[in-house]
Amino acid sequence: MSVHNYMDLSGRVAVVLGGTSGLGRTLALGLAKAGADVVVTGRRENLIDEVATEIEALGRRTLRQTCDVMDRDQIIAFRDQVVATLGSVDILLNAAGKTIRKPTINMTVDEWHSVMDTNLTSMVVACQVFHEPLVKSGKGRVINIASLSSFVSLNEVAAYAASKAGVLSLTKSLAIEWARQGINVNAIAPGVFLTDLNSALLNGTDRGREFLLRTPMKRFGKAEELVGAAVLLASDAASFITGQAIAVDGGFLCSGVNS
Repeated sequence: MSVHNYMDLSGRVAVVLGGTSGLGRTLALGLAKAGADVVVTGRRENLIDEVATEIEALGRRTLRQTCDVMDRDQIIAFRDQVVATLGSVDILLNAAGKTIRKPTINMTVDEWHSVMDTNLTSMVVACQVFHEPLVKSGKGRVINIASLSSFVSLNEVAAYAASKAGVLSLTKSLAIEWARQGINVNAIAPGVFLTDLNSALLNGTDRGREFLLRTPMKRFGKAEELVGAAVLLASDAASFITGQAIAVDGGFLCSGVNS
C-alpha cells in the first residue's frame, strides 16, 4: 500500500519576500527541502546569490534578480520574470520586516511610515501583484509572517505592533476575499527567535529575560522550528485551512504564571 505525502511541495514554485536573511532565509530553504522551486527577493545581489546557490544545491530551480519590496514596479517586474522562467507561482511567503524601538511620543512620522510600509504596505502590494498567478495555480497559498505583537503589546514598539496586528487582520480579510478563487491565506506568528532584527533587544537584557520567563519552554526558538508550519500551510495538507495564524512560540501566548 502506497502512502501519499500531503506535505510534498514537488513541482510547486514559491516566492519568499525577505528571503535573503533571518527567518525568511531559513523558511526559503525549508520550502526547497520540501520539494519546491524557490525564488527569494532582496536588494543585495551577493545575498541573493548565496541563497540561490543553496537552493540549487538542493536540486531546485531558482533565479537571481534584485527587487525592492517597497517598489511596486520592481515587484511586478520580478513576478513577470519568475513566471517567465519557472512557469508559475504557487506559494507567496511574505517575510520582509523591520522594527524600531523607541518611546512612541518620540517617534517621527517618517519612522512610523518606514515600519508600517515595510511590514504591512509592502505585503499588501505583494499580494496584489502575485494574485493572478496564484489564482492560475489552482492551489495558491499565501503565508504571511505575523508576530506575538499581532496579539499582545510589547513596550516601545508601537509601530511594529500596529503593523503586525495589521498583518493578522489582512490575512483574515484576504482569506475571505480569495477563498472562492482557490487561494488559501494564512499566517505564522513566531515567538521569540533570535535574529539580526532583534538580537540587540534580547541578548542579556531585561527584555530578553522577561521573554524567557513568560515562555513555558524557557528558551528562544530555533529558526528551523518554523519550517514545519510553513511547509504545512504551503501544502495540500492545508487545503481546508485559511484565515488562520499558527503561533510557533514555545507556549508564550497561552502562558499565565510559570512559577
